[in-house]
Amino acid sequence: MAGKAAAPGTGILLVTANVGTLFDDTENLQKNWLREFYQTVHAQKPQFLSLHCQEVGGKNYEASMAHVDKLVKDLLSSDAMKEYNRARVYLDENYKSQENFTALGSFYFLHESLKNVYQYDFKAKKYRKVTGKEIYSDTLESTPMLEKEKFPQEFFPESKSSRKGFIRTRWCITDCAFDLVNIHLFHDASNLIAWESSPSSYSGIRQKALSYVLNSITDHRFEKVPYFVFGDFNFRLDLKLVVETLCAKTTMQTVHATDSGTVDKLIFRESENDRKVVLQIEKKLFDYFNQEVFRDNNGTALLEFDKELSVFKDRLYELDITFPPSYPYSEDSSQGKQYMNTRCPAWCDRILMSHSAKELLLKSENDERIVIYDSIGPNICMGDHKPVFLSFRIAAGAGKRCQLNEKIYRETTL
Repeated sequence: MAGKAAAPGTGILLVTANVGTLFDDTENLQKNWLREFYQTVHAQKPQFLSLHCQEVGGKNYEASMAHVDKLVKDLLSSDAMKEYNRARVYLDENYKSQENFTALGSFYFLHESLKNVYQYDFKAKKYRKVTGKEIYSDTLESTPMLEKEKFPQEFFPESKSSRKGFIRTRWCITDCAFDLVNIHLFHDASNLIAWESSPSSYSGIRQKALSYVLNSITDHRFEKVPYFVFGDFNFRLDLKLVVETLCAKTTMQTVHATDSGTVDKLIFRESENDRKVVLQIEKKLFDYFNQEVFRDNNGTALLEFDKELSVFKDRLYELDITFPPSYPYSEDSSQGKQYMNTRCPAWCDRILMSHSAKELLLKSENDERIVIYDSIGPNICMGDHKPVFLSFRIAAGAGKRCQLNEKIYRETTL
């Protein structure tokens, strides 16, 4: 399963997947999802694989715990993963603690060909060699091999049961240190509110939360290393500008709720053509008459409205997006490319990195495509989110060397 002998460096595969809807239809969706995931692993042949999941267990974690256990067991024991002889799994299963529960799950798999991999102990402030397969769950707060935090309630006060936060781990591979951060940011609660302003009030909430994470992982408690932040950022297109563009030649009708007088629906009609309805917007409805605009050329014409990352251009880097918006896909297992009419399609699921992490990505000396940023299962139903992956190679000795303690160093050099 390891990369070709001629391929330089160490193969790395980072995957982010919001898996919440997999637990609504474990028979079909989960089976499809695993098959496509394993095919991606087989195609990329990484030596180090990181899978960051959000919404593990779905809407009702307590009822889905058996399905979560089955998913974990499958990932750890599948024939497709048999050459990965070491693993670390971190599952936030403490659903009874509303002040701490994030529903995040971070999975790390090490190929048998990869030697001397270390993980950082944040409490002891030293690296520990990774051996065997271990699963940590329930109260991750007591696990020294990671940092986990749920965002403060005041970040998004209207969402009383929000499960948004982040988990950070630190790794040393081929004497190169880097952080991997699993993240889940706040969603747009209402299309109508998102449409009101440019940028939307929700984008400001996400900006605040992401700044909080970046400040936390780069503070002075630990040595600064390159980092990759990947998860469900819930980044949305600037809805006001999207609607202005898609509905430039329409007239708008505003429908108010009879009891409160608040805006209940927006209807955009063509001025001619029998006043055909082009778009309807409600709190949880975004019904545009032609979904092809979001799929044509992978939706790249809409990237100009994807603006939320621009605020962080001095701190974060992302490869060019060449795949369609990753959310919200139909949950009908027979529909692999259809979007739901609930939200404007957007690139919610992303893999971002510090500028120092960008320098770790081995550049190709020929035309071989050794850095790939894409989605998984483009034609298969994977739930409402398409997983997104980044495949690359790290050259030996790239970046910042790991500060291994003397005992570990002697073990690795003997």
